[in-house]
Amino acid sequence: MDETVSVETLRQRIERIFLRAGMHEGQAAPLSRVIAAGERDGCKSHGIYRIEGILRTLKAGKVSGSAEPVLQAAAGDAIVRVNAGGGFSNAAFELGLPVLADRAKDLGLAALVVNDCVHFAALWPEVEAVTAHRLAVLVMCPSYASVAPAGGNQPLLGTNPLAFGWPRTGRHPYVFDFATSVAARGEIELHRRAGKPLPDGWAIDLQGQPTTDPDAALAGAMLPFGGHKGSAIGTMIELLAGIMIGDLTSPEVLDFLGTTALAPFHGELILAMCPDKFAAGRTGDPFARAEVLFEAIQGQGARLPSQRRFAARAKAEAQGIDLTGAEVAQMDRFLALGLDAVA
Repeated sequence: MDETVSVETLRQRIERIFLRAGMHEGQAAPLSRVIAAGERDGCKSHGIYRIEGILRTLKAGKVSGSAEPVLQAAAGDAIVRVNAGGGFSNAAFELGLPVLADRAKDLGLAALVVNDCVHFAALWPEVEAVTAHRLAVLVMCPSYASVAPAGGNQPLLGTNPLAFGWPRTGRHPYVFDFATSVAARGEIELHRRAGKPLPDGWAIDLQGQPTTDPDAALAGAMLPFGGHKGSAIGTMIELLAGIMIGDLTSPEVLDFLGTTALAPFHGELILAMCPDKFAAGRTGDPFARAEVLFEAIQGQGARLPSQRRFAARAKAEAQGIDLTGAEVAQMDRFLALGLDAVA
């Protein structure tokens, strides 16, 4: 039976599923928040759809549900490091965020490096958490090899998301968050489950030929957005959020996992910048000047990124989140069976 629930009710249900599967609260709570946020904001590919993959990864022993992240932040250092201890990145990020924000406000620029983590979620929750401190932010991470470089015919790069945020007084921040592939892998999986063909230009099959078949795409490779431009950005993310921080690249992640059916194990890089510090001594308030730019964009009839997501959020907070009968049944099954619910 279909059901409509509040955001908090859904979050609590998700957390109970993870606790039932053996996770400690320190891991389960951050995960439940980010998944409920995905459903709240209408991002189905990063909502409760992700629960099954998390449980599979936990059952396979490729993530620790009891990890306690460790913070390393030498006084005055612009680089804040959190070792996630093989757990999910969400708990590690929450531990490092207050120190990152303080360092960025003090130094003008600071970085949070998360090592040895499993990351499955969208990046905009981290972005919004940083912009809440009146900071601009870039967030990036690799994935597992599933994207062919421009001109290539085999998976090598990850979907390698990149996200940015700019704080706005009294308004939602300016946020974009996108994979450097044409589409997120979760979108292809959702097409497969729905029996829908992919749009042209999303993927190639095992022989390197264009395909609209989701199964052939998942067996083959996705394509970077914008051809060589997306390929170059995806490679940059391998360098900055993999090699530079001493963590795994997407091909190494795939070697570690041996499959694309589990959540990827790698690192994450968060760069926080203080506009007040950067603009010090120059004419004009950076936040007021940014509003002039945003108003000019919207004045042409264009929309800012994430506006649809923020509208979905307002609706969900006012009216609740609509769940299908199949979604409710699946969550009930996860709660009843724990890890026995997944292969």
